[in-house]
Amino acid sequence: MTPSLPPPQATRLRGMRFAHLIEADGPGGAERMLASLATELQAAGSHNVVIAPAGGEGWLAGELRGTGVQVELFRLDRPLSPTFARWLAEMLRRHQVALAHSHEFTMAVYGAWAARRARAAHVFTMHGSRYYAERWRRRIALRVAAMLSDSVVTVSHILAQHLRRDLWLNPARIVTIPNGARHTPVARSSLRDELQLTDTDQLAVAVGNLYPVKGHAYLLEGLSLLSDRFPRLHVAIAGRGELEQSLRARARELNVANRFHLLGLRSDVGNVLAAADVFVLPSLSEGVPLALLEAMMAARPIVASAVGEVPTVLNGGRTGSLVPPQDVGALAGAIADLLGDPARARGMGAAAAARAAEFYTLNAMIDRYAALYARYLLPAQRPNPQSKPLETANPTGRLLPGSTASADQYRDP
Repeated sequence: MTPSLPPPQATRLRGMRFAHLIEADGPGGAERMLASLATELQAAGSHNVVIAPAGGEGWLAGELRGTGVQVELFRLDRPLSPTFARWLAEMLRRHQVALAHSHEFTMAVYGAWAARRARAAHVFTMHGSRYYAERWRRRIALRVAAMLSDSVVTVSHILAQHLRRDLWLNPARIVTIPNGARHTPVARSSLRDELQLTDTDQLAVAVGNLYPVKGHAYLLEGLSLLSDRFPRLHVAIAGRGELEQSLRARARELNVANRFHLLGLRSDVGNVLAAADVFVLPSLSEGVPLALLEAMMAARPIVASAVGEVPTVLNGGRTGSLVPPQDVGALAGAIADLLGDPARARGMGAAAAARAAEFYTLNAMIDRYAALYARYLLPAQRPNPQSKPLETANPTGRLLPGSTASADQYRDP
C-alpha cells in the first residue's frame, strides 16, 4: 500500500504512537480502512502497530508490507479471555501507545479495558450492521466499552442513531466519520480481455465478498431477467466467500453460467471498475461501503440497494439509482434503464465522481480521524466537560501471541 502526501491534520500527530486493533484478517471493508489509516499516519511521521488475529491468510499484514507499520498477532480461542485482555494491555504498554483505535465489537470491548489499564486513550469504530444488538449481553458489553472509551465512531449517521438507542448513549459520545477512498485512474482495463468480451458485450460489476448480506444472489437473478432484452450482458463479481459454489450452481440452472463471472479476490479493484458499464451494489445491509465510494470515484453509473447510509452517499438517488433491497425486478429494471440510456449513465457517473471528490476522499477521512485523535492527545485540543462534541461529517480464550515484526518481516504462520 502506497501512501500519498500526508493529510494536514495527520502531520500534527508526528512522533505519537498508535495501535489499531481488529478481530478479523480481511479483506473486508473494515480491514481495508484500517490499513489505509495506519499507512497514512505512519507516512505522516507517527508510529503505528496493528494488532490482528493470527492463523488467517495474512492479508492485512501483506497490505502493510513496506509501510513501516508493525504487526502483532494473537489467537483468541474463546469469547471471554482474561489472559488475552492482560496480554493486550501489555502490548499497549510495550509499544508505549498513546491512543488505541479498535474496530468492531470484540476489539472494542477488549480494547477499552486494555487501554484503560495501559493508561492510553481509546476510541472504537463500528462499521456495519446492528449485529451487536442481537443479544443483551453484547449490548451491555458494548455500552460498558463506550463508557470506558473517549469516543465512539460510526461510519454512518444511521448506525449512530442505532447505537444511541440500543446502548442508551449520550449523542455527545458518538462521532460519525464516513469512510473514504482514493481513486487511481486506469487508462485501459484488462478485465474485458480477461473475460474475452467483445465491444458489443455489456458488463455489470459488483465488488464484495460472497456472503448472503451482500445480495449477489439477487444480482444473478436479475441477470436472468435481463437475458431477453440484453442477451450480451455479463455480470462479474470481485470477491470470494461461502456462496461461490451455490452461485455457480444457480447460474447453471438459469442458463447464464457463460455470462456470470466470479473473479475471486482482486487487488486491482480500480482495473475491475474501469471495465464496467454499470456498477451494482445489491446489498441487504451496509454502512458506507468502500466499493461504492471507489465506483463513484471511477465515475461508474451505479445501481444500489437503498440500505444503511447508501441513499445519503448517493445524494438521495441523484448520483446513483436506488432500489429496494431483495427486489429483483427493481434491480433489473434500474440496470436496464442505465444500459439503455448511455448519455444518462455517463451523466450519473460524472455526478457520482464529483460527489465522492467533495465528501468521501481518503484524505478527508484521515484528517477527521487525526482531528479526533488530537482532541485527546494534544493539550490545547483536550475537550472539557462543557465543550461541544466534535463536528462530524454530514454530506447532506487462550492466547498464543505471535512475534512482533514489521510488515516486511511478517510471514503467514
